[in-house]
Amino acid sequence: MSRISHIALDDANLPPPTPEIEQERRVAMFDLMEENSFVLPDREERAAPPGPYKLGLSIREKRLVFDITTEQDEKAAEFHLSLSPFRQVVKDYFQICKSYFDAVKSAAPSQIETIDMARRGIHNEGARILRERLEGKAEVDSDTARRLFTLICVLHFGG
Repeated sequence: MSRISHIALDDANLPPPTPEIEQERRVAMFDLMEENSFVLPDREERAAPPGPYKLGLSIREKRLVFDITTEQDEKAAEFHLSLSPFRQVVKDYFQICKSYFDAVKSAAPSQIETIDMARRGIHNEGARILRERLEGKAEVDSDTARRLFTLICVLHFGG
């Protein structure tokens, strides 16, 4: 059971999200709970506690914090990632999302499709960066990385 069974975003100190950001968050959370792959590798000759895991995501002191516990609330791992590698791709993602949401209101279907393809490309890049940053800490599949990247964007929006 190497998966996330519960996820909590610590967004208490962030400004309220826009309706579009809130929708992205809801979809990512739902999709993540429906299907994900999250493996904690053994570290320092110590076996990782088995999943499923509860994941807390937050931004503290300009770092992305993954706080992972077992379903019995025993500490499984905690790691802090620099936000620097994510800054440009998050900025690009928000810009393309704004273009997409604006286009949906009035643009031709071909224009919407072009913008959506660009949005998926940027989203994939963010997921790739996340997987690289998690190397040696946690193993996630592409879909899980994409959904987690969306949640990182939500946190980054106010951070």
